[in-house]
Amino acid sequence: MKAPILIFKRLPAAGMAIFPFILLRNESYKTDQEIINHEKIHLRQQLELLILPFYILYLLNYLINLIRYKNHDLAYRKIIFEQEAYTHETNLAYLKQGNWFSWIKLIGS
Repeated sequence: MKAPILIFKRLPAAGMAIFPFILLRNESYKTDQEIINHEKIHLRQQLELLILPFYILYLLNYLINLIRYKNHDLAYRKIIFEQEAYTHETNLAYLKQGNWFSWIKLIGS
């Protein structure tokens, strides 16, 4: 999957996926294969859910986690979409192996 990469120096994270773009905070991250793979996993998640529902579920999952854990960092890390992306960001073949809708297995974890 080839995604256009845009640089935003004030981005609050190293990277972010907003379909169809990958946003990066720093030009040097363009060569960071793990960050790029992480964001490409998010792009596929967005496609799996036809884009808008992804953002709704992402926000809902975060808010539920924030209530549950009362901690922003933990609430963010426990988002099912982030769990899939962080777990597989080092596997550069992950997206080619299929694994569609793998985040569903993480519901309730």
